[in-house]
Amino acid sequence: MLPYTTLDEAAAALGRNLTVAETLWFNYSAKKSDYYLYCHNILFLFLIFSVVPLPLVFTSLWRSGGFDKYKIQPKVKLSPSETFKCYKDVMFMFFFVVGPLQLVSYPSVKMIGIRTNLPLPSGWEVFLQLLVYFMVEDFTNYWIHRFLHGKWGYEKIHKVHHEYTAPIGFAAPYAHWAEVLILGIPSFLGPAMVPGHMITFWLWIALRQIEAIETHSGYMEIKSSSTTIEEHSSPRSHGFDFSVGMARNYHDYHHYVGGQSQSNFASVFTYCDFIYGTDKGYRFQKKLLWKLKKGVENGVDQNGGSYYVPTQDHKSD
Repeated sequence: MLPYTTLDEAAAALGRNLTVAETLWFNYSAKKSDYYLYCHNILFLFLIFSVVPLPLVFTSLWRSGGFDKYKIQPKVKLSPSETFKCYKDVMFMFFFVVGPLQLVSYPSVKMIGIRTNLPLPSGWEVFLQLLVYFMVEDFTNYWIHRFLHGKWGYEKIHKVHHEYTAPIGFAAPYAHWAEVLILGIPSFLGPAMVPGHMITFWLWIALRQIEAIETHSGYMEIKSSSTTIEEHSSPRSHGFDFSVGMARNYHDYHHYVGGQSQSNFASVFTYCDFIYGTDKGYRFQKKLLWKLKKGVENGVDQNGGSYYVPTQDHKSD
């Protein structure tokens, strides 16, 4: 709750007039507790999990608008009942794990210094903090994800998330309850290291989940109307990639290989896989697919088949 009762008091405390954004924030938050504001995360997550995946889910179910050629694994198609079951399972986890976790984790958020008062952070401050959050989350998530692909971690926990070998947007948060709790750590570390405003925290939670849904969309990055699957399998496109859009293809491969995978552990960027050599299987597959598409090897269905060639994933060692 803000320590001011009027706009004039707030302006006097800041030594200047409030900006439009600060005035809006004052009018909305002045009489609301910090705990109430923090709990907005629950509503944001519910809306993100429910609404953000819908456009591509509808596209996948009805194969509309000529988007079929952008499907990474075009032969795999979930029925409406299978898609709805995925959403129901995600909502079950949301109401019984994610939501309660948000309710009880407020003391830790308060302890690290997430603030709700004025002044609001500048655009540059928000941008730089979000960049730190993404980088810290990506590095930490890489190692946790890599651990979960060990024998014990995969069999006991992570195999639930890999039930969808061709992921869809609703499957992004689909996981074992223990994985939901464990992967909350990387998301929290960035704000703990560089605490910011509650608005920045909201934005971070929203963007991270939207990115995860986008990564699990099942569609390749659409660069132009002439983009084809072959272009995405070109040898020129493998190697270190810092972009978020290409993470769709990158992570889809990880799901395709499944429990055998020792490749592509990164969640957003790919620098960790590049540095530690855990993208070799992915790069091998792209080279092989490129050769097959060019007719170097025969006897493989080149039209409408899976994006990947079903050979065993190459480990990084």
